[in-house]
Amino acid sequence: MKKYKYEVFTSKIEENIKNGILKAGDRLPSIRQIKQEYGLSTSSVQSGFDDLLFKGLATSFPRSGYCVAVGTKNVNDETLVTLNLTPRNAVFRDNISLTSYRKQHAETAFFNAATPSDLFVPQKLVLRTMQQIIREKSAALLRYYPSNGSDELRELIARRSAQHGAAISMDELLITDGALQAFYIALAITTEPNDIVAIESPCVFSMLEVIASLRLRTIEIPVRGEGGLDTEYLKNACRKNNIKAIVVTPNFHNPTGILMSGETKHAVYEIAHFHHIPIIENDIYGDLYFSHSRPTTIRNLDNEGLVLTFSSFAKTIAPGIRLGWLAPGKFFEKAERLKFSLGRSVSPLNQELITKLLNTSSYDRHLRIFRQQLKKQALQLVEQINRCFPAESHTYTPAGGYSLWTRLPTTIDMQLFYDNCAKSGAYFAPGAIFSFTDAYDHCFRTVFSQRIADIHLETIANIGDLVKKELY
Repeated sequence: MKKYKYEVFTSKIEENIKNGILKAGDRLPSIRQIKQEYGLSTSSVQSGFDDLLFKGLATSFPRSGYCVAVGTKNVNDETLVTLNLTPRNAVFRDNISLTSYRKQHAETAFFNAATPSDLFVPQKLVLRTMQQIIREKSAALLRYYPSNGSDELRELIARRSAQHGAAISMDELLITDGALQAFYIALAITTEPNDIVAIESPCVFSMLEVIASLRLRTIEIPVRGEGGLDTEYLKNACRKNNIKAIVVTPNFHNPTGILMSGETKHAVYEIAHFHHIPIIENDIYGDLYFSHSRPTTIRNLDNEGLVLTFSSFAKTIAPGIRLGWLAPGKFFEKAERLKFSLGRSVSPLNQELITKLLNTSSYDRHLRIFRQQLKKQALQLVEQINRCFPAESHTYTPAGGYSLWTRLPTTIDMQLFYDNCAKSGAYFAPGAIFSFTDAYDHCFRTVFSQRIADIHLETIANIGDLVKKELY
């Protein structure tokens, strides 16, 4: 795995913080000192300090340098929730709050809309490419395309998957009308009404809606800060219940942003393999990593067709590009039939757009820029929330994707919190909509894929002050 030059000094600082040699408030060496001691460039040293800030280990002070973060805590400590192994009916406790949240327009729902800002969408590239496609393909775009998707597009997706170790045949791929349709197909062909599915907890509410619409029962498996899914909990759940599918988002879990470790991915697959349970794997954020390289998928471990992996391009290019894909493994025939019944063909223009982008370096070039923008904004928000909210609160540091997850002290009146947020012009996604339980009522998700300016950081500071006043 590639290492950055700055790790020669950041790894030492991290180790000293972990071992208690460096304590909260201790001043860190200056950029000049680091340059001289390690022979690094100014930009490399600055990148190293940015990484420490992002991990919540350091705090910057204008014209004063860097210190170990006051009240430093492991921002990826596990969320201490207790969930029941008894299957639950998939019923939302508060449909009104869910509906009102979904009605918020993307431009006004500042921190709660998991879509890229217009400023981050490669508008010129997309529109120019569409115009070129229309000139080249003309009336052919008005006809049905193959129900499984164009051959060239499926070949390109299969080739990209192979680059990070997932052996997916183009003949197995289905092009879908977005990721949610792919998820619906995967879940519908592996379960029947009243079946039990194991889902990660917290879980993105759009997937919970699909589970509820299919009239399934759920067992929620906690997502922990270290490694991701609690595999011991999953193992017990599978031993005590007749689980028909396991639903996971290993890479940059929504809403926490946690990256499932390789060890945990292996453990999840081994549990599923032992009990012959299909794994439905959401890899929609897999290309939006903040570290050295793209993470692998659980599909990489599968030689028996037990893993159904899906993704889309709506999160990486533009929300209006409703084009996803599903690799359903040994369930291909059932998936193909259901896909056909849901719609004869996905938009030919969108298929040709993605095909042309993947055939050039345009898509990867856009991803590199987009990842840098997302990581920078994630750093700003993590640092601001850690600095301005009470020490008793807790924020995960995302490893990629769009979102970060904060837990407030249980003494906080959450209705008052959201009322104050609305008055301040900020909207967060309430933790209550990420579970069928009440385990996350004092949590909220913050999305950093919208443009973040100084005024937005000031808003967070003001909200943090209000929370502190209520707490103290």
